[in-house]
Amino acid sequence: MENSENRVEEEIRAPLIKQDGFGDQEKAEKRSKEDRWMVYLSTFVAVCGSYEFGCCAGYSSPTQDAIRDDLNLSIPEYSLFGSILTFGAMIGAITSGPIADFVGRKGAMRVASAFCVAGWLAIYFAMGVVPLDIGRLATGYGMGVFSYVVPVFIAEIAPKDLRGALTTINQFMICAGVSVSFIIGTLLTWRTLASVGLIPCAVLLLGLFIIPESPRWLAKGGRQKEFEAALQKLRGSKADISEEAVEIQDYIETLQRLPKASIVDLFQRRYLRSVTIGVGLMVVQQFGGINGVCFYTSSIFETAGFNPAVGTITYAILQVVITGLGATLIDRAGRKPLLLVSGAGLVIACLLTGISFYLKVHEIALNAVPILAVTGILVYIGSFSAGMGAVPWVVMSEIFPINVKGVAGSLATLVNWFGAWLCSYTFNYLMSWSSPGTFFLYAAINALGILFVITVVPETTGRSLEQIQSAINAAH
Repeated sequence: MENSENRVEEEIRAPLIKQDGFGDQEKAEKRSKEDRWMVYLSTFVAVCGSYEFGCCAGYSSPTQDAIRDDLNLSIPEYSLFGSILTFGAMIGAITSGPIADFVGRKGAMRVASAFCVAGWLAIYFAMGVVPLDIGRLATGYGMGVFSYVVPVFIAEIAPKDLRGALTTINQFMICAGVSVSFIIGTLLTWRTLASVGLIPCAVLLLGLFIIPESPRWLAKGGRQKEFEAALQKLRGSKADISEEAVEIQDYIETLQRLPKASIVDLFQRRYLRSVTIGVGLMVVQQFGGINGVCFYTSSIFETAGFNPAVGTITYAILQVVITGLGATLIDRAGRKPLLLVSGAGLVIACLLTGISFYLKVHEIALNAVPILAVTGILVYIGSFSAGMGAVPWVVMSEIFPINVKGVAGSLATLVNWFGAWLCSYTFNYLMSWSSPGTFFLYAAINALGILFVITVVPETTGRSLEQIQSAINAAH
């Protein structure tokens, strides 16, 4: 048994793609025959789930006063309504991987959409706090599933030269959903805004009837004809898919010789590095302070003496613009350089914001406090949007072997949502303890994140999923 397991591990370490003598010109001709409109359409349909994610996350901020007045809610009751979203997302994160493995990537998106539709309807018709909280919990569950399955689906259907850019659209659409909800939420009633949340779900559910399932998931299930048909549909009727199909099949056949993975198996030596990378990036992303800054942007600006409305709108616009620019750079600059530049910007931003609060506490150069605070927060969100916001999700969708992707992806997503909750929950306590100390702490965590990226995270740009996972296995 030991010899057999060693042989399987050697096969995983071995390069899975043999050089077949094709020249650069011949490869270029193959690519020119690819018709990628179905890849783009499939990505558009999938990221409707990301936009729905943003709608759910951005709903509570502009509707707080109206909901409290209409339903006569106390501050603790509304606080529960706002925070229960994160608990629903944690449950969604735990179950997202097994659901996506069992019913497919499209099936998981249908499940998430159904929960979001039910949740929005419960909120729309709510006449008291209980249906309101149930609806919020349901939309949170949908968010948790979407946060895992959308980047995984896009990574599995995209050609390797587009995978980074297309997966980054996930984060862009989340930001767009949050920003649009914030802006139109000031114009619409809270019930009407809840009904608007149904639109991306409707587009997604209709689109899922048109687009193909993930070829890699079909291949893993032994559905050979459906696998080839889905891959051909994604690459175009005239494209030669033989080389890519063989690569995917060879890798999956090798993985299927291994036993089905459980959560305990993730800590075996063969998977430990990929789990460390995926979970570690989620820790760095969340514990660097993003949700504290995001949820309390207005109060930060107000505390620093800057107009909170102007600052928040600028923040929202900058987030969308920089995330969009990051999507165009990720396949050119690479994942690792973007993470490092982003991390450096986060450290500088936290130091600037921390210094502004230090000056205010000690009543030194008070005229400079608002300028430093605004500069720090805007540099923070710009830096986060440039890399640390989207790239961890891209890398997470790339590094896990398909036989553990469900379990490992659920773990990474759960860590992400737990970090989101812990950061947002502790932010006000930290600010009460020491406002400058809070941002200096975040600066230290982001500095440690830079060291983690340098020493642990591999570059995955321009490589197929099978090449990435084989290289990670070979490196342990």
